[in-house]
Amino acid sequence: MHQNAEANDLAEIMDKTKKKRAGSQLKDEITAYKRRRILEEASHFFFASGYEATTLDSIAEQLNVTKPFIYSYYKNKGELLYEICQTGIQLSLTALEEALAVEGTPTEQLKILVERVARIIIENQRYISVYLREEKCLLPEDARRIRNLRHTFDTKLSALLEKGKQTGEFELAQPSRTAIWVSGLLSWIALWYNDGGHWSATEVVMDAITMVQKMVQPARGVHG
Repeated sequence: MHQNAEANDLAEIMDKTKKKRAGSQLKDEITAYKRRRILEEASHFFFASGYEATTLDSIAEQLNVTKPFIYSYYKNKGELLYEICQTGIQLSLTALEEALAVEGTPTEQLKILVERVARIIIENQRYISVYLREEKCLLPEDARRIRNLRHTFDTKLSALLEKGKQTGEFELAQPSRTAIWVSGLLSWIALWYNDGGHWSATEVVMDAITMVQKMVQPARGVHG
């Protein structure tokens, strides 16, 4: 009987722990959803009207919430801008690291990288456009954080290009400078791509791959 009681007590404790964890996870998911909704609405306003012309009151009104509600998730408008601006480069950096983890030649890894990053830029076009237009409005420390992320991206891309140069797959004079050109080519998509326009997302991605391949001048017709 005593052992059964202990077993029941243990089961009850485990059940309570499980419910507590589930409740905590649900709370985190709800918080993440609310933060994402605020960020989405802010990005619409920053994109359409500009950062300086947008007020937290207008964002709150559009969400049908109070301004203190926004303050409970973001401390100010500047934090919203930072979160929007860092999204594209953070996603792109993750895509780069995933491409580098794929077993294959530098040519194959570069092709995967360009395809994934181009799609990220298209899918997050509004966020990246806001960054390109409103970078000047970031707080100095926030701008520095994002520049560090971009530098990490360019450094890792440069290492990939250098590797391709060493294997004879790429012909380029300065891998580090070429990495900046590649990054710029991809980022620029956000400013001219038109969803529902003449070119489909797939066509733009394939063009980006072709342009980057030409930029690094694959030797002896080597392609991924």
